[in-house]
Amino acid sequence: MQNKPRASITMKTWRDNILEEFVPDLGHLTLVADPDGLLTEEKLALELQNRGFRILEYHDSIAFRYEYELLRLQKCEKNERIDLIVLTKSPSSDLDTLPYDLLEKGRSVSFDLGKIFPNLSYSVIEQLDRKYLDAVYLAYIEEIHKRLGDNATQDFVLKSVFGIDTSRIKTSIDLLNTLLKIHYPEKQIPHVLNQRLIETLIESGCFSDWPIERIVLNKDIFFSFLQERWPFFVTSKFHHISTPSVGEVFESKKPYSLVYPGPVEIPFDHADIKIYINDLFIEGRLHPIHYANSSEIQEPWVKFGILDTSEEDLSNRLSTLIDRVGQSLPDSESRYSAWLLFASRYAELKYLYYTIGPQKINPSELQKFSSLKEKIMLCFTSWINSHYSNLISLPPSPPAMLHHIPRYLLQEIEGSLNQKIALILVDGLSLDQWISMRAIIKTQNPSLIIEDHTTFAWIPTLTSVSRQAVFSGKAPVFFPNSINTTEKEAALWMQFWEENGFKRAEVGYLKGLQDGDFRKRLESLENFREIRVIGLVLDKVDKILHGMQLGEAGMHNQIKQWCENGFPNDLITYLLDEGFVIWLTSDHGNIECIGKGNPSEGSLAETKGERVRIFNSEILRHKIAEKFDFSLEWDPVGLPANYYPLIITDTSAFIQKGKKTVAHGGISINEVIVPFIKIEKLVGQ
Repeated sequence: MQNKPRASITMKTWRDNILEEFVPDLGHLTLVADPDGLLTEEKLALELQNRGFRILEYHDSIAFRYEYELLRLQKCEKNERIDLIVLTKSPSSDLDTLPYDLLEKGRSVSFDLGKIFPNLSYSVIEQLDRKYLDAVYLAYIEEIHKRLGDNATQDFVLKSVFGIDTSRIKTSIDLLNTLLKIHYPEKQIPHVLNQRLIETLIESGCFSDWPIERIVLNKDIFFSFLQERWPFFVTSKFHHISTPSVGEVFESKKPYSLVYPGPVEIPFDHADIKIYINDLFIEGRLHPIHYANSSEIQEPWVKFGILDTSEEDLSNRLSTLIDRVGQSLPDSESRYSAWLLFASRYAELKYLYYTIGPQKINPSELQKFSSLKEKIMLCFTSWINSHYSNLISLPPSPPAMLHHIPRYLLQEIEGSLNQKIALILVDGLSLDQWISMRAIIKTQNPSLIIEDHTTFAWIPTLTSVSRQAVFSGKAPVFFPNSINTTEKEAALWMQFWEENGFKRAEVGYLKGLQDGDFRKRLESLENFREIRVIGLVLDKVDKILHGMQLGEAGMHNQIKQWCENGFPNDLITYLLDEGFVIWLTSDHGNIECIGKGNPSEGSLAETKGERVRIFNSEILRHKIAEKFDFSLEWDPVGLPANYYPLIITDTSAFIQKGKKTVAHGGISINEVIVPFIKIEKLVGQ
């Protein structure tokens, strides 16, 4: 008998086992126990949405009842059918604790990873990001036919999902290749798997002089480790100097100590390693160095690591990065994590663009850049329209949206009586402007460990919407009375932490920190030395934004001057010295745009932003939308009742025709995807 093709065997996915339970019109209310958050996995949530189901998470009885009744009212007004899933991320035994009216009307089901992968260690699989379950499931049904313990499960997942066979890592080439496979695409390997990899590498005895734990756990440290050794490689390969001792590198005959211990000689020119080098320098993971005899170097992959300020070289770098960014553009079916990673690459491109200066870029490259921006805008808008609503209920680790941040920080600080966290929110900071800040801060303080992440802001990207979401830890639907102001932020921040067991004296909040004596303001807080978690708002960038007449180039220049004056680094250094781990984020980004006309709606709009108008009626909103075809009638997902945004999706603005400005409130990738950065001291040098 002929064997069936593999495709027919592997066509079924882990999601199919769950989707069988959700047939439209079978039951209008389904109660689901989902301790592993399977229903909020992006593709599964989208399929449920396409089938007409709406998921409401039950975690707080008052908040749930408010959202539940609001949804019922909205559906009744529109005479729409609703297939509702009430989701509790608890074991099935906890379903009985749901309100009686739900238990009476709904049917109950439960799902967990133990049922899907009965032969794997549950304690290992539950820690995996859900986007990796497809790869696990495919390998599982083909390879696993008996029960595996913890270590065997860890090895199986490392190999099947991340392509890491720990038994084959024997040389420095193997190790570097493995780490590049992990850190270059920014794979989210759970801590338990990282620990398994670290233990295996240490036990092998092959890497006793490598800082294994540091370079495995932290991509910023790994790339800093490589950066320190790049000058030695270049000078030793092309200048034929004598080999320096361990811990010393020679560049222009001047020795300097390595911050990160370990072997000095790195085989950058090995075939398995050098294929990454171009991309690492092009995308800003590594930084080119000065080299006096650069004319000696002919290999293109090395030349990208040599600083050359000639217009020809800068143009070549820009052109190459434009091509690479364009090739990595996600599509309408991509996961949200693909867009977060892409946004970082696009931000590096914008940073290089403004570092060179548009006036120095030749017309052909300007056209390529402009065409790419338009393509990104169209693709991102299309993706946002179909996927954004599913982001709200994703697990908070890592934070997919700004309102997930407090719960993520809570997970970070829980169980540690000594840890202190400072959340710095830089109002209005875009991702490319953060990269400009980061470069200066790292120059001023090279010993910082800066771990870059990104997350989604709330739409509309208004300060009063997105910033309150950060400090409350809730979707805007839960703060309807303060949706147009930021005056309640301190109270919302305090409320979140008090509800999670913190004393009032352990929580702090300050806004309006600028260039003055921040020390006095911080130390004037009552019980400053007792504070374990503090929220800080810097509004310098927002003030620059609202007074800017020179476009994004002007934004970059003024933010650069602000950082060079030292305020951000001084604040960061002070907080680190006070024992805080710092997380830095933004409530929204910004974009250079041009006026297409100001709607003469009189008093119809409740909020009149340059890239958004807010109405309390769908009818009124639609009336204005008909006159401005570049705007989008945004579905008020996660927003209060009677809050209807009319949002701009391109580079237009609701201002005088032809007038240029820098603004926010819209739906571009510049405004919606923002930095989420961890900053720590380097310890144990």
